[in-house]
Amino acid sequence: VHGMGALITKPQLEKVLGFVSQAKKEGARVLCGGEPFVPTDPKLKGGYFMSPCILDNCRDDMACVKEEIFGPVMSVLPFDTEEEVIRRANNTTFGLASGVFTRDISRAHRVAENLGTGTCFINNYNISPVEVPFGGYKMSGFGRENGQVTIEY
Repeated sequence: VHGMGALITKPQLEKVLGFVSQAKKEGARVLCGGEPFVPTDPKLKGGYFMSPCILDNCRDDMACVKEEIFGPVMSVLPFDTEEEVIRRANNTTFGLASGVFTRDISRAHRVAENLGTGTCFINNYNISPVEVPFGGYKMSGFGRENGQVTIEY
């Protein structure tokens, strides 16, 4: 799992692994990952690592879909229309970040514009310069982090 960093603490690793375990009990299928691992590099021993996890057979009512996991877990849900996926994505108390993956850049912009999140990534996730303001909507985040206004505050 080259390039994947550790989780911040052992309790956070256990929490994320708990989300994966709960998802499996609720009927989700693990396509890959979702297990703790110990890197071979001796400098990384003692870190709280897990392999990135992709879950399918997920439903909107599952914790792995509804909660902010803060770990390398992606829940895959099918959809039929843009309107449906926007409605479902916005049906949450959280709104820190979202991601749109598509070959159609017009669709990406259209969907991103309608998602109630502080940041929307297109065809990547959580890759942005540290100077760019970041923050969530609803019950997510602490306002806008980074950026000139934050420095002046």
